[in-house]
Amino acid sequence: MSLALLVSGVVVALVVVGLFVFGLRRRLIQRSGGTFDCSLRWSADGGDGRSEPSGKGWVYGVARYNGDRVEWFRVFSYAFRPRRVLERDAIEVLERRTPKGEEELALLSDALVLACLHHGTRLELAMSEDALTGFLAWLEAAPPGRRVNVA
Repeated sequence: MSLALLVSGVVVALVVVGLFVFGLRRRLIQRSGGTFDCSLRWSADGGDGRSEPSGKGWVYGVARYNGDRVEWFRVFSYAFRPRRVLERDAIEVLERRTPKGEEELALLSDALVLACLHHGTRLELAMSEDALTGFLAWLEAAPPGRRVNVA
């Protein structure tokens, strides 16, 4: 009986510590400011450019502006390093659209989808309208002489 209580106590303590570290990570990512909720789908169409949007492949995350880069972190992760880094001068905006079909279930309710190319790889970002406005303004605010393509 005491062994079962000890094991249960250790499990509860590990869960509490895990949740604490999870919350601390989110706080540290947001500490420097310039963060926004952003779902990401990397290599969205497999390269053929013709596939229909689906709810598959979306990963919920938090993006953070850091100079001429946007660092993207998975929400459900313990990693303190960004999962993806997008350079401002390598992002080419292809289209802006509302979620279609199964995407409406996979994304947050107010999300808009921004299809982009980053170093030749197609990706899609889903964010709120306010975050999208800020993201496009950040892209357009590139220093003089930098190539920026905003649809």
